[in-house]
Amino acid sequence: MSRLHIGRVVLLLLAACLLLPPRAVALKLGGSLPVSDNFTISGNVYYGDGNQAAGHVMVQLQDSEGELRQQEETTDSGRFDFQRLGGGTYTLMVNVQGYQRVAASVDLSYMPENGVVIRLRSLSGEKEAAATSVSAHELSMPEKARELMSAGKKKLYAEKNAQGALEDFQSAMAAAPGYYEVCYQAGMAYLSLGRRDDAEASFRKSIELSGDKYSEAEVGLGTLMLDRQDFAQGEEAVRRGVELNPDYWLGQYELGRALLNLDKVAEALQAADQAKSLAPSAAVVYRLLSNIHLRQKDYSALLADIDSYIKLDPDSAAGIRAKQLREQVAREVDTAKTTATPQKTP
Repeated sequence: MSRLHIGRVVLLLLAACLLLPPRAVALKLGGSLPVSDNFTISGNVYYGDGNQAAGHVMVQLQDSEGELRQQEETTDSGRFDFQRLGGGTYTLMVNVQGYQRVAASVDLSYMPENGVVIRLRSLSGEKEAAATSVSAHELSMPEKARELMSAGKKKLYAEKNAQGALEDFQSAMAAAPGYYEVCYQAGMAYLSLGRRDDAEASFRKSIELSGDKYSEAEVGLGTLMLDRQDFAQGEEAVRRGVELNPDYWLGQYELGRALLNLDKVAEALQAADQAKSLAPSAAVVYRLLSNIHLRQKDYSALLADIDSYIKLDPDSAAGIRAKQLREQVAREVDTAKTTATPQKTP
């Protein structure tokens, strides 16, 4: 069986609604969650802005009442993993001598698929003070505006009420005209309503208000450009977002998508791998990896991508279809290997 035939089978697999469409991922982050006690919060702890893993440090998980639910020591790679959680809001606590105490809030109703990256900042470094500027900016907004922002996010992501969310975001912007984070969220609401021109205007306004320093808006604008196949401009905008926040997994994902469409396959794989390391539970990342490994004719890696998706989404219609297609592709790969193996003469 030829590799060309394998490629046709795999292309069918990738087109069969195996994974989310690219633009859906941003809204998927805030999708409503079924009632379950099987959620997971996982991530990595690093020292500073580099990739030096903070191994063997204690991470504590507190519930919304401040009660300790679990605690775990990170692995050599800085990895932690809290399983069997119900939906809701949790706080990750890390307290290491010589570093700023970390209290990171994780709301599963807004971002169920995110891997969490925690960076430990030295108590005496000037660089660290700048790292908190975004959260400080949000805290400087009027309380009324922040309450409207929170209510709007709940409506948009948990309740799927984009119009109601947009009204809250607009009221928040009226109360705090410099609130560039809420301007970005308004763009997300416009996207959900199918108003792409208004979404682009909101993303551009967010970038302007932030002084070209808000990663999410840069990535949002770049993604719109990619969706209309303006890959060069899309790459430029997304890359700017990644430069502002290398730990924003969606930015790394969109950068990989841009690079693949520009036939920069090796660079696309690097960005996709980074997205996977930041958000290993984000199923959409494996769509990008599937396309990259298909382009490279690396069918073993492709099968691993499919396996990862099936593990994340085993019981949905798409997951069941993925299992069937996975078996079909595996058979085609095995047949091709057998055909390519020279037969020994007795």
